Amino acid sequence: MRAGEWVRLVDGKGRRHNLCLEPGKRFFSNRGHVEHDEMIGREEGFTVMASSGGEYLVFRPLLSEFVVSMPRGAAVVYPKDAAQIVAMADIFPGADVVEAGVGSGALTCSLLRAVGPFGRVHSFERREEFAEIARRNVDQFFGAPDGESHPAWTLTLGDLAEALPATGERCDRIILDMLAPWECLDAAADALRPGGIVCAYVATTTQLSRFVETVRVHGGFTEPQAWESLVRDWHVEGLAVRPGHKMIGHTAFLVTARRMAPGQKAPVKKRRPAPGAYGPDYTGPRAEAGETAETGEDAPR
Repeated sequence: MRAGEWVRLVDGKGRRHNLCLEPGKRFFSNRGHVEHDEMIGREEGFTVMASSGGEYLVFRPLLSEFVVSMPRGAAVVYPKDAAQIVAMADIFPGADVVEAGVGSGALTCSLLRAVGPFGRVHSFERREEFAEIARRNVDQFFGAPDGESHPAWTLTLGDLAEALPATGERCDRIILDMLAPWECLDAAADALRPGGIVCAYVATTTQLSRFVETVRVHGGFTEPQAWESLVRDWHVEGLAVRPGHKMIGHTAFLVTARRMAPGQKAPVKKRRPAPGAYGPDYTGPRAEAGETAETGEDAPR
């Protein structure tokens, strides 16, 4: 372990502390202090004793551990959702990925790891304060020297709906983590290569419905797929095997759809909407397309 690296100290009760190793400095807690010099130069996975007898386990933080404890501007994308995005949006080594809504940089770290040294991640963020926090977090995790960022990462301050078309770039995947991802769908469609995937991360059912219906009305994508993931740990001690008392429940909904080739449209969904699916107060994209509130079918012209 080298000076300038971040490490995680965990005590016997599971309390965690992240710190950057600096020669001559001390880490203080209610268990006493630990000299940084005692950790520098050693292989991770050891225990260190504090001056008052407290014992700490020392490892470099995993990405899943780092993102839930990083400084935040916006809420972070939890590891369970980041893993789903990387897998289900098929983020592959060498991919060109566009991210809208960098937040605190949690998902950006997962995307950069997935695309590898020959890929590219271009992040767009509207708010300058969020962009600055994300830059510091990403640089901290990847250990970038001062003034430099990950070589595969570009961070642009601006609205993707306006800034992405101005670049003229093409990409393989687009991840939308924002309040109104449907506003960026046209820009995403123009930038995605045929077969590319758009993935939206939304928190509420109203956002989910609006985005899915907008994708359907656009016509240039396959039928969108929507889901959420729930994670529950288990307590295992001898014959006492039971579900944990805590779980990570709803954090967000994920939606993916694939880009069709220019001029091509996916087969029309055959399943008839459930009665009342588009009620009289429905104002979403299907209503704008001229469908009846009662049946969801095209209104007479």
